[in-house]
Amino acid sequence: MGTHNRSSRYGRYAGGPDPLAPPVDLAEALDAIAEDVMAGYSPRHALQEFLRRGGRNRDGLDDLAGRVQQRRRDLLGRHRLDGTLSEVRKLLDTAVLEERKQLVRDPMMDNTDRALREMQLQNLPASAAAAVNELASYDWQSSTAREVYEQIKDLLGREILDQRFAGMKQALENASDEDRAAVSEMLRDLNGLLDKHRRGEDTDEDFQEFMTKHGSFFPENPQSVEELIDALAQRSAAAHRLLQSMSREQRDELMRLSAQAFGSAELMGQLDQLDSNLRALRPREDWTGSERFEGQEGLGLGDGTGVLQDIAELDQLAEQLSQSYSGSRLDDLDLDALARQLGPDAAVTARTLAEIERAMQDGGYLRRGTDGDLRLSPQAMRRLGKSLLRDTAKQLSGRQGRRDTRLAGAAGEQTGSSREWQFGDAEPWDVTRTLTNAIRRTTADGGNPGRGLRLGVADIEVAETEARTQAAVALLADVSFSMAAEGRWVPMKRTALALHHLVSTRFRGDRLKLITFGRYAQSMDIGELTALPVRQEQGTNLHHGLLLANRFFRQHPSLQPLLLVVTDGEPTAHLLGDGESWFSWPPDPETIRVTVAELDRLGRAGVQATFFRLGEDPDLERFVQRIARRIDGRVVAPDVGELGAAVVGEYLRAHFNGPYDDTDWV
Repeated sequence: MGTHNRSSRYGRYAGGPDPLAPPVDLAEALDAIAEDVMAGYSPRHALQEFLRRGGRNRDGLDDLAGRVQQRRRDLLGRHRLDGTLSEVRKLLDTAVLEERKQLVRDPMMDNTDRALREMQLQNLPASAAAAVNELASYDWQSSTAREVYEQIKDLLGREILDQRFAGMKQALENASDEDRAAVSEMLRDLNGLLDKHRRGEDTDEDFQEFMTKHGSFFPENPQSVEELIDALAQRSAAAHRLLQSMSREQRDELMRLSAQAFGSAELMGQLDQLDSNLRALRPREDWTGSERFEGQEGLGLGDGTGVLQDIAELDQLAEQLSQSYSGSRLDDLDLDALARQLGPDAAVTARTLAEIERAMQDGGYLRRGTDGDLRLSPQAMRRLGKSLLRDTAKQLSGRQGRRDTRLAGAAGEQTGSSREWQFGDAEPWDVTRTLTNAIRRTTADGGNPGRGLRLGVADIEVAETEARTQAAVALLADVSFSMAAEGRWVPMKRTALALHHLVSTRFRGDRLKLITFGRYAQSMDIGELTALPVRQEQGTNLHHGLLLANRFFRQHPSLQPLLLVVTDGEPTAHLLGDGESWFSWPPDPETIRVTVAELDRLGRAGVQATFFRLGEDPDLERFVQRIARRIDGRVVAPDVGELGAAVVGEYLRAHFNGPYDDTDWV
């Protein structure tokens, strides 16, 4: 049988980072969280889901929770609780056998006395407890039998103490009378300290005096009376659950045997008083629960209590890993307990997940809105946009079959902006910004700029040039329910985010307006669009979206107007004069008429329009083909996975008035 000693205190892990732990991959976490956010989850829920699932090469909370439950099942399926009773029975059988041998080989014994003794041994009760109690006053003739019988009392005493003080069974093996007296004195002093604490009369000096005198009994090394009570109450409550987990017969046997512990009724009285004090001080501990053990490996009282304590610890870990309680954070995880139960690798995994949670919330990727809920921050949006734009560039490059060249350096005017130099750039250096970067880096590194500068590659910035006209771009995105139902919701958002990042970082002279249209249309910033939940409402109000686009173009009369419309259905709603939306399916002729009239106005204003048709609806195909021809626009029918590349490609084509040779503008 193994022991369950605990030499460390319970509590959250206080050490530093594990040098063997894999690096925290925030990019993977951010991508996964953003994907869920764009699918309609709140950022808080999306973060929780990522932590539950884990990453490509890292377990998540659900994996750890599964291991916790398996460990719990293993403990219950491996053990049974009759270990102490079995040991008592073996010792009793040995003592009786040795006594019978002595009775047979003692020629000087009176035959009548011999017969009476043999009769008493022959008729011992079947119950081990009753037999032990009956033999308490027996005058043993065999010294070996007497010693074995005394071992029963010693075993019971050590086991009962081991239930309350882990490791006591081993510590008191072959104990002397002085050792037992020391235990008794410790229990008296402990009960005295707890009595004073219950009355609020104890002091720190009382605790320190107790630990100075009896600290060797407490390997947990508590630092206060509260920590001492916590450790003792957890163990004592587990001991009570152990008894409740036994059969009634086993429980009755042990209760009767306990009277023989160390041959001292005083010991049991002190332990009963200790349990009473602990139960009053920690009433919220589970003092009445039970478990069902179904294994074959017998456990003694001390080891069984340790297993029940392990099970309680596993249950606490399961609750912590569920993160289902109010205000839950992974910082709440008891990593010491996790390492004890599942091994150090589990603690490393949990610590890494906690670091991801902390970095996402405290590192600027998630921020609290005015409503108190978490949202993706502008920093997170920029990082996501950059990643999505890079993916779009790869799609465009592969689709066009062109090598990865660079637009920068083509004939054009400088924009007044600069950017970090990258391999292959041929633009002129922005000397002022380059020198400023070098000075800042030198100063930050503790150097003295007055003694000369050493330029690094990271210091160099180049002037941006443009070979295009500036544009006012309106991206109209269909947000009717069919977009979500057909799996087009997230690709639409990813497309908007990629285009937004391209315009805001590489074509900063342009103006971009994001307009969504469902039953109604509305302008949105990229954060609102990214977090937009699915709406189960009918209506594709392209008319309202075109009205908003027209207003936007009028606000920028000096810019080339560019209209990009992403939709998967014919117009089924239009805006009435009173501002209400009129819906009809099949499409009302009036809806088609006012939508086409608004497109005509945009056409007369010189708007370049491209319609991105999603799906294979023949009615939609006929409609967009007719309206595109009407205003000299274009129709693109991309697969949903290539929507981003199609929209960005059309934006660039319109900018450069035809085919372009580059995709490395990310």
